[in-house]
Amino acid sequence: MVKNERDNNKITKQKEEEVGLISFIRTIAFAAILALSIRSILYEPFHIPSSSMKPGLLIGDYIFVSKMSYGYGKYSFPLKSFNLFDGRIAQNLPKRGDVAVFRLPSDDDINYIKRIIGIPGDIIKVSNGQLFVNGTAIKKEYKGEFKEDGIDIAMFEEILYGKKFKVLDQYTRSAQDNTPSYKVPNNHYFVMGDNRDNSQDSRYQMQVGFIPFDNFIGRATMIFFSSKYPIWKFWKWPESIRADRIFQRIK
Repeated sequence: MVKNERDNNKITKQKEEEVGLISFIRTIAFAAILALSIRSILYEPFHIPSSSMKPGLLIGDYIFVSKMSYGYGKYSFPLKSFNLFDGRIAQNLPKRGDVAVFRLPSDDDINYIKRIIGIPGDIIKVSNGQLFVNGTAIKKEYKGEFKEDGIDIAMFEEILYGKKFKVLDQYTRSAQDNTPSYKVPNNHYFVMGDNRDNSQDSRYQMQVGFIPFDNFIGRATMIFFSSKYPIWKFWKWPESIRADRIFQRIK
């Protein structure tokens, strides 16, 4: 009798452990599916690896990109081979002044982040560092100096069709400060980095060029973490975390 009770208790315990394991696996699977759904449908995190979007975005900023902003295309999902349809669904067109993440046309394994300057049909030109859109000089106001790697760089505020943002532009002129006139093709966009003398963008037609609408992943919305050092170096967080940048809206 005692032996039967022990056997029954053992079987009950094994079943409880099996139920617990199944419940744990279901919880992990649900969490993974939820995270994947949020990443694919709502917001995707990105890391800023270069200085091309200074002063607004710094190396070591971690940002959220809204997938809903431009609708969903083949690059909206984690795997580019996961392509269920042609074109985009629930699409909203990008606007001038948006900070957007997209796949590089010449190598769609690479993500880029730049500001949209020209929409289809626009004529873009840079002359002596002055940006022109459709023949109109974009208002540019000096806002002091920005220190980068020990060098002071002039900082300006530009107003592009009502959208205000800060850009950097060195006093010395470079090739990208004087460009031909570019007419943006249908269903394409012209992008530039805010760090005007340190950005490979649509001004470099062979390397970047115009960005097809289908290449856009989404619009950059917010900084959710910022660190001077790689995020995994947690022991340096007290001196590296830029707390004033966390939850900062991207203009």
